[in-house]
Amino acid sequence: MEQHGLMILNETDLRSKIHTIRGLQVMLDFDLAAIYGYETKRFNEQIKNNIERFDEDFRFQLNDDEVAEIRSRSKFSTLNKGRGSNIKYNPYAFTEQGIYMLMTVLKGDLAVRQSKTLIRIFKQMKDFIVQSQNVLASPELMKLSIQTAQNTDDIREIQQTMVTKDYLQTVIKDFTDPNIRRDYLFFNGETVEAAIAYSTIYSAAKQTIFVIDNYINLKTLALLKTVKPNVKVVIFSDNIGHYLHKTEFDDFCKEYPNVNIELRTTGGIYHDRYILIDHGTADEKIFHCGGSSKDAGARTTSISQVEDKSIYKNIISDLQQNPMLTL
Repeated sequence: MEQHGLMILNETDLRSKIHTIRGLQVMLDFDLAAIYGYETKRFNEQIKNNIERFDEDFRFQLNDDEVAEIRSRSKFSTLNKGRGSNIKYNPYAFTEQGIYMLMTVLKGDLAVRQSKTLIRIFKQMKDFIVQSQNVLASPELMKLSIQTAQNTDDIREIQQTMVTKDYLQTVIKDFTDPNIRRDYLFFNGETVEAAIAYSTIYSAAKQTIFVIDNYINLKTLALLKTVKPNVKVVIFSDNIGHYLHKTEFDDFCKEYPNVNIELRTTGGIYHDRYILIDHGTADEKIFHCGGSSKDAGARTTSISQVEDKSIYKNIISDLQQNPMLTL
């Protein structure tokens, strides 16, 4: 919908403007320009003036084949009709991180209002999809669940760049709204949103991530979505309750081929949950988790970094002898 040239957002409209390109969920420049009340040309000028903020994983230009593919699979006549754009170039695609980075670039009351709306809608989509386990049988919804599970961590990163910008502080304050559901846990003695806690841990890994957790599901995988491509992930689990299914795991691996995940059993001797980062290196970190990542803050729990790592020295060497987990 539009009102006086401004697009009024709702969840249905937003979903229709999200496209899958290069395995990523993205929005295109002319749609974002319309949302923020810009001509496409002026919108991209704002980006170019702040290009240091938009790395390739935040914003990239579509090639001819990608434009053709989108045209063929959707009613995409608007590709040549971006508001005020007179498009003579292939449009730019913005990943979720790039969309949130826009909040540090586009100023004024309108930008704040539209940014707040985008945040609310992305958050509502995440909460609904991740918590509705029965709905996740749909492959398309499952992919959307995986792609949006880390939205709140993206917002956290943007918040760090916004703390000195008065015009955007209202966006962050809006998250105190009690009507917006958030799941928290205690992380090293502080109250932290669950998705942010897990992302902070996983993003620190340079070589390996070992997760020991007998209760796993799709959300366990979703929290690993943004692990660096060169990091090997091994999940040790007996999959008690069979919450994670082979179809879900296969679809995740297909959607995110750069995330290298191996599944092995725990042998039934582990009760607690652990995360080991870069085991056996100088950067090794061990975390004791009170709850399973599949619940990720749904119940009161905590994650604490282990100070004395020596007592856990043989855990991984023993676990690596266990057979592969069959889903």
